[in-house]
Amino acid sequence: MSEPLLIWGAGAIGGTIGAHLARAGHDVLLVDAVAEHVAAMRERGLIIEGPVTNFTQPVRAATPAEVTGRFSRILLCVKAHHTEAAARQLAPHLADGGYVASFQNGLNEFVIGRVLGLPNVIGAFINFGADYLEPGRILFGGRGACVLGELDGTITPRLTALHETLTTFEPDAITTDNILGYLWGKLGYGALLFATALTDDSIADVLDDAASRAVLTRVAREVMTVAAAKRIAPQGFNGFDPAAFAPAGTTAAVAASMDTMVAFNRRSAKSHSGIWRDLAVRKRRTEVDAQLGPVVEEGAALGVPTPCNARLIAMIHEIEAGVRPLSRANVAELVEAL
Repeated sequence: MSEPLLIWGAGAIGGTIGAHLARAGHDVLLVDAVAEHVAAMRERGLIIEGPVTNFTQPVRAATPAEVTGRFSRILLCVKAHHTEAAARQLAPHLADGGYVASFQNGLNEFVIGRVLGLPNVIGAFINFGADYLEPGRILFGGRGACVLGELDGTITPRLTALHETLTTFEPDAITTDNILGYLWGKLGYGALLFATALTDDSIADVLDDAASRAVLTRVAREVMTVAAAKRIAPQGFNGFDPAAFAPAGTTAAVAASMDTMVAFNRRSAKSHSGIWRDLAVRKRRTEVDAQLGPVVEEGAALGVPTPCNARLIAMIHEIEAGVRPLSRANVAELVEAL
């Protein structure tokens, strides 16, 4: 196989990808800040379980402080709000002429670019379902879209090579000349996921609830309206149809997209979002500021109102602080606030 691949962040996303690549014979080093997770991977390997596949893969694993050497290929898979700190940590390990690919939610490519330079960044969009269950153990709940792209839209040799490597994990992975379109599409879908995480119900159940669909539509439509103002063409995936949620989207198109997203999510063993898991299980801060915060900020700069997303961010913060319980009533309250 080719030279070593460094995966910085070995949780749900990085761990799932890394285990599959290592299983296929790639030389992978998994780096994670959780010492117990690193210790478990070293002792018994990384366990991947779920309806897609089940295996235990011996892997090389290290904490950030233990990493030595420089790498020309780095996948950054940490939570969005840890991006800048992680980019600074890994900077000494990026070889001259190398790149960092952002396998994250949000627009983190630009955060990484501020630290390492945009020419050293590749964009990536992912939508497969996975959860970190405990140290050394990850649920791979369902397959989803995987897309790679250079930020300037060119198809480069390094992009083609990374795509070839990634197909070891996801055979249907593709490259694109519009990665920003996919990232903004994911922001729209991500806004829906944050709204579902106001409750203890599954993603599919909330999306399938007729009483909730009007406010869910408003949440996603605000994101798509900001994208339109930026002259970005959001791309669809796994049932999310950006045109349905665009300013001119029809009620019928929204219903069709919602129904398809419900069907997609019901097929996954990952019934709840990682956002919900952060709030309900791990009791920790979510990515809401890093994901929806830029949408509100960009909207304000462009004169596009985003009151639904601003209120959604505030409600997520209240849940994080322990002053608001998870409840379907939160969705109803979001409706009333508008």
